[in-house]
Amino acid sequence: MRRPRRIAAVVAAGLIAPAAAASSAGADAADPLAPTARAAHVAHVVVATAVRSAPGGGRPRGRVGTTAPWGGGPVRLLVLASAADDRGVRWLRVRLPERPNDRDGWIREHHVRLGVTRWRLVVAVRRRTLEARHDGRVVRRFRVVVGAPGTPTPTGRFAVAERIRQSSGSELGSWALHLTAHSDVLDDYGGGPGRVAIHGRAGALLRDPLGTARSHGCVRMDDAAVRWLAARAREGTPVDVRR
Repeated sequence: MRRPRRIAAVVAAGLIAPAAAASSAGADAADPLAPTARAAHVAHVVVATAVRSAPGGGRPRGRVGTTAPWGGGPVRLLVLASAADDRGVRWLRVRLPERPNDRDGWIREHHVRLGVTRWRLVVAVRRRTLEARHDGRVVRRFRVVVGAPGTPTPTGRFAVAERIRQSSGSELGSWALHLTAHSDVLDDYGGGPGRVAIHGRAGALLRDPLGTARSHGCVRMDDAAVRWLAARAREGTPVDVRR
């Protein structure tokens, strides 16, 4: 993180429960798959599928595969909404791990395995804190390092894209948990696409105290804290970054 174009990204992951658990999550009756304060659906892609701009049609928006591009893990996407097309086929609107940061698209439900996560991460940039919430309740609150004024941490509704275990001696600590978020001012972090992440701290990164704004956009936390997160928030877990 000392060099703006040589920073690896990291994000936190969450536990996936059976999709049937959504009935007790207080989901919107108009759309039972829409996220709530207590739970969110996650689409585990099991068949490579096309992404469209509307249910059943619209413009092509690429494809999603079954293997995550950075670490080779599963592809689990946060579900934002659901709808049926004119043939009765159900589609899911999912958050995509691509630029721009609000990018989403529609995929067919029968190409995924649905699950539910009751974990949610909430980053408050001004307060420089990260809250881990389960079933709508704050379980842990951590002090973190956020983006400096010239390289701010972007705000919005994101999700964990990949969990990457770091090699021994990495300045990023033991885990790099990639988000679907990307820097608004930098195009590249350590060979990646400028992806923002939640990660640990080691080596030179320990010089920046927790509770400061000194990163290039990533959210840094103590290594023990990011290990705790990585054990609970899997890919697809919602991550809200707020001012």
